[in-house]
Amino acid sequence: MLKADEIIRAYLHGYFPMADPDDGKVYWCQPHRRAVVPLEEYRTSRVVRSLVNKRAFEIYFNRDFGTVIRNCAAPRDSDAQTWISEEIIAGYMELHEQGFAHSVECYCGEDLAGGLYGLAIGGAFFGESMFFNVSNASKVAFDGLVVHLKKKGYELLDAQIMNPHLERLGAVEIDHVEYMRLLHQALRKKIRFI
Repeated sequence: MLKADEIIRAYLHGYFPMADPDDGKVYWCQPHRRAVVPLEEYRTSRVVRSLVNKRAFEIYFNRDFGTVIRNCAAPRDSDAQTWISEEIIAGYMELHEQGFAHSVECYCGEDLAGGLYGLAIGGAFFGESMFFNVSNASKVAFDGLVVHLKKKGYELLDAQIMNPHLERLGAVEIDHVEYMRLLHQALRKKIRFI
């Protein structure tokens, strides 16, 4: 069983959990190169800006964390496997109850269109996963997250492992030593996510 305090301790030392898609066993990852989103340099795309300005989606925080993490764990069309196991879901549900794990959700009326979840500790937010049921909804949720983090004074948005989608959202790669420096600096802050 993955315990909440074990997950927190891992993040404080630069690790995060991932489950093997085949057997579900949880491994602790600490990549040599880390994807981060520089908050002050983040610029939203024209499409997302237009959707935000038109209020195409309503954005909420922590309205339905359980549904968000389950949607993130669901296999994608492009990949039938997932690294978010039942053990990881249980651990993050516990972290959500303790006030560490949070979700950002986009709704179209009463329907959950997309969202993301992650962990907030000090002045760092560790993004875990995102999903969408409606095109661009996860990007709008991400934009809502960045706006919220900047307003609250967060210093670090950890995106973990670079991929083309994160790169389009403004993520850059930094080496482990630089990541740990930024992490320790961010952890000195005391910020309540909500």
